[in-house]
Amino acid sequence: MGEMSSLVAINASNNSFTGHIPSSFCISSPSFAVLDLCYNHFSGGIPPGIGKCSALRMLKAGHNNISGALPDDLFHATSLEHLSFPNNGLEGTIDGELVIKLSNLVFLDLGENRFSGKLPVSMGQLKKLEELRMDHNSLSGELPSTLANCTNLAAVVLKSNKFTGDLAKVNFSSLPNLKTLDLCTNYFTGTIPASIYSCTNLTWLRISFNKLHGHLPEKIENLKSLTFVSLSYNKFTNITGALHIFKNLRNLTTLLIGGNFMHEDMPEDATIHGFENLQVLGINDCALTGKIPSWISKLSKLELLLLYNNQLSGPIPTWINSLNFLKYVDLSNNSLTGELPTTLMEMPMLRADKIADHSNPRFFWMPVFVAPSLQYHTINAFPKRLNLGNNKFSGVIPKEIGQLKALLSLNLSFNNLQGEIPQSASNLNNLMVLDLSCNHLTGAIPPSLVKLHFLSKFNISYNDLEGPVPITGQFSTFPSSSFAGNPKLCSPMLLHHCNPPEADPVSTISTKQYVDKVVFAIAFGVSFGVGVLYDQVIISRFFG
Repeated sequence: MGEMSSLVAINASNNSFTGHIPSSFCISSPSFAVLDLCYNHFSGGIPPGIGKCSALRMLKAGHNNISGALPDDLFHATSLEHLSFPNNGLEGTIDGELVIKLSNLVFLDLGENRFSGKLPVSMGQLKKLEELRMDHNSLSGELPSTLANCTNLAAVVLKSNKFTGDLAKVNFSSLPNLKTLDLCTNYFTGTIPASIYSCTNLTWLRISFNKLHGHLPEKIENLKSLTFVSLSYNKFTNITGALHIFKNLRNLTTLLIGGNFMHEDMPEDATIHGFENLQVLGINDCALTGKIPSWISKLSKLELLLLYNNQLSGPIPTWINSLNFLKYVDLSNNSLTGELPTTLMEMPMLRADKIADHSNPRFFWMPVFVAPSLQYHTINAFPKRLNLGNNKFSGVIPKEIGQLKALLSLNLSFNNLQGEIPQSASNLNNLMVLDLSCNHLTGAIPPSLVKLHFLSKFNISYNDLEGPVPITGQFSTFPSSSFAGNPKLCSPMLLHHCNPPEADPVSTISTKQYVDKVVFAIAFGVSFGVGVLYDQVIISRFFG
């Protein structure tokens, strides 16, 4: 390094470097301006020599194992425009007297660390700041009203902290360039501040998981640029009024308003139209009564529909197959009735067994979690999933289910389904999860299910199935609990071996199965809840 007197920039990101960050860069080269060490394994603290880098404009060392506090020396690098240390182990408080020395800062990212204390009032003196990212820390207190003095701010990301107080103390109307406001998972109270409705360039608004309340005002319609809105898990009321407001936001692609509007009626107002570009709709965890409304049938670009954990009744509407892009449906934990409509088996995107167009901007990354220990990634915008668990569906599983060849996950558990598992289920070549537990299914397990090579979770417990359990393919990996509560099943891994067959008295089987099913309904109900909750938490964390 001693002979590199003209060195201006080093990009050592995305490697496997270890040890401490060197501090001799700018000693060797006074004009040293850019240092990028992201995505390595550096440890220890931020070296004190960084402050001597008088020409340093960009310092990036995110996604390492750097620990300790921000050294005072760092704030002597007054030429810094970009300071980024996300996803490390940094801790301590943000010193207001020091931070104002970095008056040239344009980008500040200290997210996913262990910082505590308050956001300093002096942050408002960083007039050039365009992006402030302090998410996933333990920052507390109220947002300083001086934040409104940073008039160039385009992104404020403070999610997953411990902030409190009324957001109205910040005059957001002073931030005309604001495009992203992410304040989710804090403890903010009051209503959505009226000053936000002046931020007409806002495209991303996430204030979910707070303690906000009240009716949503019509002034939200001013935010014509909004594409993403998440207000989930607050205490908002009047869902009908809210939907009539949001329908006028023509650019909206994601609307998540679940966990509000408790025990209200699901609006069935035919005048709810618009939402021309909506791809994601979440109205879950509201305990809403009523039926699945017909206005959803007009959402021609819808890809993901979340209506779980409500009190909806009635059948699945037959228009479900008219939503040509719908690929992720979660209607679990409701009181839906009737037979599974054949139109459900005609959903185009669940039948389409093809790779997504990666160049399509409507697609974006999303993790697919089958279990905490098993994780898949897909380039598709959403995994293709159908969850109808814990309802009151009756009748048989239609043989047409085999047409849904693109499905990754199918959950029909805790219903009143009867008849046999259709042989056509073996056509679901992409299936990773199949849960048919706690129904009244009879007959044998189709041997052809061993052809489902991607199947990682299989549950048919507590039905009335009989005969041998397949022992080849993925079936050799499933635990015996996947088959519990079916005393007529036999297998080397079950209590009942196939040879010689043993027939228990009918009364004994009936009594034991009833007792087992009650016990299982309690025990599995917990595990079902945890499993479904985990999957839904992943959705919530991704979208908020």
